Amino acid sequence: MTSSSSFNQTPKAPGKARKSGKGRFHARGRQVEPSARSAVDGLLDGRGLERDQLIENLHILQDKFGQLQKNHLAALADLMRLSQAEVYEVATFYHNFSVVEDDAPAPPITVKVCDSLSCCLAGSEALTSALKKSASSGVKVTHGACMGRCDTAPVVRIGDTYIEHATVEQTLTVLDERETGELPPSTISTTALPFDEYCNSGGFSHLKRLQENTDLIPEFIGKLKDSGHRGLGGAGFPHAMKITSVRSVPGPRYMAVNADESEPGTFKDRYYMNSNPFQFLEGMLIGAELVDADEIFIFLRDEYPDTAAILRDAISTIEKTGLNNGRRISMRRGAGAYICGEESAMLESLEGKRAIPRQKPPFPAHVGLFGKPTLINNIETLYWLPEILEKGADWYKTDGRNGSTGFRTFSLSGHVNSPGVYLTPAGITASELINEFGGGMKEGHQFKAYLPGGASGGILPANMADIPLDFGSLEKHGCFIGSAAVIVLSDQDDFKEVGRNLMRFFEDESCGQCTPCRSGTEKAVTIMNGDHWDLDLLQDLSDVMQDASICGLGQAAPNGLLGLMKYFPEEIS
Repeated sequence: MTSSSSFNQTPKAPGKARKSGKGRFHARGRQVEPSARSAVDGLLDGRGLERDQLIENLHILQDKFGQLQKNHLAALADLMRLSQAEVYEVATFYHNFSVVEDDAPAPPITVKVCDSLSCCLAGSEALTSALKKSASSGVKVTHGACMGRCDTAPVVRIGDTYIEHATVEQTLTVLDERETGELPPSTISTTALPFDEYCNSGGFSHLKRLQENTDLIPEFIGKLKDSGHRGLGGAGFPHAMKITSVRSVPGPRYMAVNADESEPGTFKDRYYMNSNPFQFLEGMLIGAELVDADEIFIFLRDEYPDTAAILRDAISTIEKTGLNNGRRISMRRGAGAYICGEESAMLESLEGKRAIPRQKPPFPAHVGLFGKPTLINNIETLYWLPEILEKGADWYKTDGRNGSTGFRTFSLSGHVNSPGVYLTPAGITASELINEFGGGMKEGHQFKAYLPGGASGGILPANMADIPLDFGSLEKHGCFIGSAAVIVLSDQDDFKEVGRNLMRFFEDESCGQCTPCRSGTEKAVTIMNGDHWDLDLLQDLSDVMQDASICGLGQAAPNGLLGLMKYFPEEIS
């Protein structure tokens, strides 16, 4: 019998290199450099390496190095026991992270000029162009998404220093001070109502009552129901109903607070957190008691470093006094993603992932953070809880105009004399808001149109400024109040450019998960960048985005465009 040739081969000597093919033990992918691992390990210094800490760890790296280098990302992935692909996809998803391909040194200084609609109305585009010509060669001038300071437009960000009502001269002065070391990297003001003063006015009394006697839970929920209190972040869902829904599912449960208000024109939550953080925190702790949440997460937008400092101090005080009742309160920084306004996308971000909206059902109230039932509220929703419990449901329903009851907080910006945050009767009209609270139109500007709910809330003409600004009153006109961000336009504005600004925003902020939103916004921007707009094609695109997008971003993206097509055809033809 003839032996097979395979049995007659001479064995290779031990350790002898193979003559062909890839090396048997060749490591694949980007290798972790020992120096990079040492640097990242030392920087994290024992901080959490769980998956949900990924975004915060990326922040720490960028805070230190001014950017995210590939070798540091590889080291971070190794330390956190994640694949490099997982780390890279998260790092490149968020606007405020800067991933460099060649590990080149970061620019010494980066200047971001806000390009939201309110800032553009105030001249941010011209400011950007002038700064690019005037700034020194070592300064990078780029655009930035809404910075939550629309009442002081235009706004420039240099590190954690913000220049409000910015001019070229002011910005160059700050740059000179930074370069010479006269201005520190961060200029943060932390003025807020002191803890003792809040407590002396009756603060935390209802929280303490609830912690001492959980039998009060039905009474507290009943007061919220009777008051008609609704979510004030945009959707307007009845608050008592949401609490009841979360409680209907066995624990453990979590609470997630969305403090990432990034709807262009919106800045009311920042006002409440900065001026009276303890009232918000008491409302948050009451909510946690009502659903028996094991842990609380506050998701705070990265553009609010002043607010972060205020909340860190306030949370420390609460923990020292035991008012948190043993619950851990974790504050997490967002990284620049408007989509996190969608509750399930925010949960994904809190879990250290890309902010991709989840399919519903199941809803987050039942399957939320880490797969557990989760109570999700925005800042203002929680802010009013202590006062409703103190003053009663009838107090919350007093006043109101034009058939509405209670009050509403508006962020007012645009061409008015006194932009700002205003607490007004519910049902107030845009005309009343402008004249009674906003000080009327700026000199030389004639009221022509307004956005009742920020970039996603649509556009209405001035001759429709007598519509009550409240839930349910604007929908039949193709608009909604949303986060109550009113942006006022005038006869001096280029309405085509207004439309482009809004659509570019949604194109930039689309998470990319669904084709109608991802491709629809991109195609719409391409058409709108031309001198002639194909209105029939834009209508078709809008229909597809509204009908087929997975979440509210894509569904609301064409609202501004549709308002222009309906009410201002002569401006865009």
